[in-house]
Amino acid sequence: MEKEQSEIQGLSKLCEGFQNIFISIVNKYNGKKSFFSPSIYQITGYTPDEINSLPEKYYSLVCEEDLISFKRELTKFENTSSLDTAEFSFRIVSKSGDKRWLQEYIKVIRDAEGEITERKSTVIDITTLKEKEIEIEKSNTLLKELNTAKDKFISIVSHDLRAPFTTLLGFSEILLNEQDLSEDEKLEYLKYIYDASKTQLNLINCLLDWSRLQTGRIKVEPQRLNVKSAIANAVTPLTGDAVRKNIDIKFDIPPELFMNADERLIVQAIMNLTSNAIKYTPEGKEILIQSQRFKDGMIEIVVRDEGLGIAEENQSKLFKIDQKFSLVGTNGEKGSGLGLTLMKEIVEKHGGHVWFYTKVGEGSEFHFTVPEAKNCVLIVEDDMAIRALYKKVIEDNLKNFEIKTVDNGYEAINVIKEILPTIIITDHDMPLMNGIQLVEALNKRESSSSIPIIVVSAKLSDEISRIYSRLGVDKIIPKPIDSNVLLDTIKECIF
Repeated sequence: MEKEQSEIQGLSKLCEGFQNIFISIVNKYNGKKSFFSPSIYQITGYTPDEINSLPEKYYSLVCEEDLISFKRELTKFENTSSLDTAEFSFRIVSKSGDKRWLQEYIKVIRDAEGEITERKSTVIDITTLKEKEIEIEKSNTLLKELNTAKDKFISIVSHDLRAPFTTLLGFSEILLNEQDLSEDEKLEYLKYIYDASKTQLNLINCLLDWSRLQTGRIKVEPQRLNVKSAIANAVTPLTGDAVRKNIDIKFDIPPELFMNADERLIVQAIMNLTSNAIKYTPEGKEILIQSQRFKDGMIEIVVRDEGLGIAEENQSKLFKIDQKFSLVGTNGEKGSGLGLTLMKEIVEKHGGHVWFYTKVGEGSEFHFTVPEAKNCVLIVEDDMAIRALYKKVIEDNLKNFEIKTVDNGYEAINVIKEILPTIIITDHDMPLMNGIQLVEALNKRESSSSIPIIVVSAKLSDEISRIYSRLGVDKIIPKPIDSNVLLDTIKECIF
C-alpha cells in the first residue's frame, strides 16, 4: 500500500510541471478509487474528484461523434487478453464546451484469466498538434488541387493563345497575296483580324491581371468611392456595345452609397459583369444594375440581365480558372472565358463574396459585396456647446454618419493621421491654429488634400474669403449657423 501511495505521489509531482499531460490509474475493476493527476483539470476543466464521479471517468467526455468508433477499439483491446499496451487518439468536450484532442498511452495489468485489474495511462493534450496536422493536410490537398488546376489551365491557355493566330495569319496572308479582292471582302477580312486581335488582347489582359492578383504584384489600395459614380465609370466604355444592340441599361443606385474599394480593380470587376450581360442579352432587352446596403457593413452590387441564362451543367464551371467556360454572345460575340474568374478574384481581395442566380432563356443576375465606406464628419470647434449642436443636427438628420469632434487644429491633424474623414467642419477663429492654418496643413498632406472642408466663422471678410478660395475652400458659412444651411452644405459636398 505504501509503495502504491509513493508511486502516486511521484506521478503527481512528475505532472506538476506540465499543463498538457495527466496520468491516470483506473481501478474500477477491483473496486479501488481511481487516481488522476491534478493536471487533468487544466485539460478537461474537471477536478480529479469530478472525473471520479463520472460513470466512465474521462471517457464520459468523449465527443458523441467519436464515441462509437472509440468504444469499439477500446473494447477490442480490453477483450484481447494477449495485449497489455495500447494507444488511442480521441476528442473530448471540456467543461467549457471546447473540443480537445487527446492521445492516450495505456498499460494494463491482467489476472490469470486475462481480465484487466488495473489500467495506467499517460494522456497528452495534442490539440495544437492535431490542428496543425489538419491544417497541413488541408494545405497539401489544396496544393494538389492547385497543381492539377495549373496543368489544366496551362493546357487551356496554350490552346487559346494559339487559336486566334489561325485567323490572324490566314486572313493576313489572303490580304497580302490576293490582289483581286473587292473592298467589301477586304473589310470583311479586316474585321475578322480585328475581332481576333481584340479577343486575344482581352485574354492576355485577363491572364496578366489574374496572375498579378494571385502573386500579390497588384496591391489592392482601397479608398472611399461613391458607388453610383464608380458604376457609371465602369459602364461608360461599354455604352457603344449596348447601343448597337439596342439594350437599355438601367440603374437603381442610391446616391449616398459609398464603398471602400480599389477604384481601378472594382471598376474592372463591374465592367466584366456588365460586358457579359451585354454580350449574352438579345437586342431590345434590358440590363438592370442595382446597389444597396447589405449586412455586416457591406454594400451589395447586382447586375441583372434578360439574356441567355446558364445551363445547370455549366454553372459549376464558372469562376474556375482550370475550367474556362465561355458562350458565344447573341450577336456572335466571343469572350476570353476569364472575366468572371478575374471578377471573383478582385471581389475576394476586397473581403467580399460573389453569388448568382440564372435560368436558361430568362437571364442571369450576379451579386457581389464590397465593404461599405462609412461617412465620417470631423468637427473642429473650440466651443463645446457649438460642437454639441453640430453633432446633434447631423445625428438627427443624416443616418449612418460617424462623428468625431476635436477642439483645435492640432488635434484634428492627429485624428486625420488615423482616420480619413468624409468631410471636415471647422471654425475659423480658434486658438493655437486658426482655420486657414489648418487648411494649409491639410493641403500639404496628399491623403487629406482632397477632403471637402466647410469653414464656419463669425468674422468673415472679403480678404478671408479670398484666402480660403485660393486654398480650395469655397464653402464658408457665417455664424450664427442655420441648421438647414449646414445640412444642405454637407449634402452638397458629399453627395
